[in-house]
Amino acid sequence: MSALSRDASLLDRPFLTAQAIDLSRPLTPNALAVISVLQNPDLKALRLKAGVSDAQAFAARLLPDPTAQLGFDKLLSGPDMLNGLAGQIGFDLSALRTRNVTAESARATRLQVRLDLAWAEWQTSAAARLQGARIVGLERQLGLVRTSAASADDLLQRSLRAATRGDISASDTDARRLAALDASDRLRTIDRDLTAARLELNRLLGLPPSFLLRLAPAAAPSAPPSTDILFAQAVARRLDLQALRAGYDASEANTRKAILDQFPNLSLTVASARDTAGNVTVGPQIGLSLPLWNRNRGGIAITQATRAQFHAEYDARLFQTRADIAAASASLATIQRQRTALRAAMPALERLADATTRAGMRGDLSKATIQTATQTLRDRQIALAALDQQAAETLISLELLSGGPSEVWNR
Repeated sequence: MSALSRDASLLDRPFLTAQAIDLSRPLTPNALAVISVLQNPDLKALRLKAGVSDAQAFAARLLPDPTAQLGFDKLLSGPDMLNGLAGQIGFDLSALRTRNVTAESARATRLQVRLDLAWAEWQTSAAARLQGARIVGLERQLGLVRTSAASADDLLQRSLRAATRGDISASDTDARRLAALDASDRLRTIDRDLTAARLELNRLLGLPPSFLLRLAPAAAPSAPPSTDILFAQAVARRLDLQALRAGYDASEANTRKAILDQFPNLSLTVASARDTAGNVTVGPQIGLSLPLWNRNRGGIAITQATRAQFHAEYDARLFQTRADIAAASASLATIQRQRTALRAAMPALERLADATTRAGMRGDLSKATIQTATQTLRDRQIALAALDQQAAETLISLELLSGGPSEVWNR
């Protein structure tokens, strides 16, 4: 725990605020994001993959080693008195020709892997915050639904006793039995969803499934700007789009390398020899490939197709991003209208429930009438809590789609 708190206080990410972590206290959404970035097992594996790309970029900058050959001819017969010796050292000149584009491709690939890692961190942190918002919303609904289920069951038991006395009809009893069953089903559904959300949050944070976290409510986020502004921010900030651009740069460098490889491959060898008569020779040898049939046309075609693929993937990702932002913004606007209408109706329902309760205390109304009025109010409170949860999740989705937290939307 001390190591986690220390690492969290030193974390340097543009979309997170470094802070000390204490799992014994309620965790804020930012704390959930920080823990997920540090502890998620999938992210740890991706960081090791990024280390492989760093090593590949380092290897691409290195020149190939020269080759050396030594030969020895043992004199078995003849008038000469010496053994034959030979030696040569060779250099691959083609590696010098393609060294720059090879290093450029490796650097672009390394940047792409790093950006993919950063995008995975951003996605994981957003998923952790989303699960946190879902848990807070479901816990709020669970208390209301549990009270509704208890009230519906109490009303059913009263109805059953009244039915045995003949005070109410069988149809009224059946209606209250169905209401009790609906309330019980809703309670089980929310309890199941809450359990699943807690397990998923623990998985994202790299914590044991049985570890119980306490969550702090999130602060009210900023209102999102227009879809055009969000899309422009996504193009500038989204790390997956930057990774695709880096991948295109890498494929462009690979295409240039493939074009260079169509020219003859040159090798230079300096050889020296002494024959059995004592004659010593030295001289260069130049080797080259003859580009008659292959001319690396296959390699050029592959790299050009890969470059076109990256371009098409980038365009498709842009199209999908614009559509997703528009859909999330429209969904949020609909949720906000529903919340506004529901909140406007709440005061009247609260006054009705209070008036009904007071009338019941005076004996003017039956217990069933009181419970029906309070249940109507509670149903609206449950619906409002569900809308609040949906709004919080949609705002986090907009943050993910735009590539930055809501604090930077209006910057």
